[in-house]
Amino acid sequence: MTVIVNSGAGARNNGESPAEAIGRHFADMGVDARILQPDASRNLSRLARESAQDSDDIIVAAGGDGTVSAVAAELAGTNKTLGVLPIGTLNHFAKDLRIPLDLEAAVRTTTQGRVMEVDAAEVNGRVFINNSSLGLYPRIVSKREEQQERLGRGKWPAFIWATILAFRRFPFLDLRLTVEGKQLTRRTAFLFVGNNEYQIAGFNLGARECVDRGNLGLYLTHRTGRFGLFRLGLHALFGRVDQAKDFEAFCVKEARIETRKRRLLVACDGEVEWMQTPLHYRSRQNALRVLVPQQEAAAS
Repeated sequence: MTVIVNSGAGARNNGESPAEAIGRHFADMGVDARILQPDASRNLSRLARESAQDSDDIIVAAGGDGTVSAVAAELAGTNKTLGVLPIGTLNHFAKDLRIPLDLEAAVRTTTQGRVMEVDAAEVNGRVFINNSSLGLYPRIVSKREEQQERLGRGKWPAFIWATILAFRRFPFLDLRLTVEGKQLTRRTAFLFVGNNEYQIAGFNLGARECVDRGNLGLYLTHRTGRFGLFRLGLHALFGRVDQAKDFEAFCVKEARIETRKRRLLVACDGEVEWMQTPLHYRSRQNALRVLVPQQEAAAS
């Protein structure tokens, strides 16, 4: 198998880098794994693309959700199998598939796990495995990266400052959505599109019960300002989000998003980019083969 390690993810432990620890765990299990790391000549996406064309059947992504998403984008729709070593910050994809967060146990899953077919989603051809969004969140991520690069701030301090700046301006989007043959016009601060449906209330807020039903979960507010979003957050925490009149949720196979703007800033699995409008979201059911634990049923 090939293991692609994001050199910026994880932390040294007992003097070992994540790549060294991963290599040691594979060696202990008697597995000859080819370990690759991005460099100046080949970035992570290029490594994933080249690995998808090589002879190895299993391509393992070691990093956070962005790393896993980049590798998954190259493997979706192929006969290659994705392994996941969650050494990032949040690791939503691994958690939803019950993949262990412990490194040794995750390595064991890539060698002894079972293959599960899960969905991918895409917007204008750009594959994502968790979610995509418009509005506030892409602006926060863009400002966070600017704070990190220009001012040298750490990830979380930069995120806090970026959130403050985004809420001060609080831009609205005027969107026309086509879902299930219906056209809706909405003025919203954000649109969130999940690869399958997300839990939107209670203490499991942000988790998914399934990743293989071929659906998209669409969530948005309508004409909701700063205080309205705060109120909506309280509704979600206490399991009463359905009582919020300015919140809407849809479960669909695909959606078309139009706006008067020629381009929109779009976030996909934590990475942002400008995309030409209109935006076409669709689910690609069972497009991705993933190694998950044998002993525990993954989200399905």
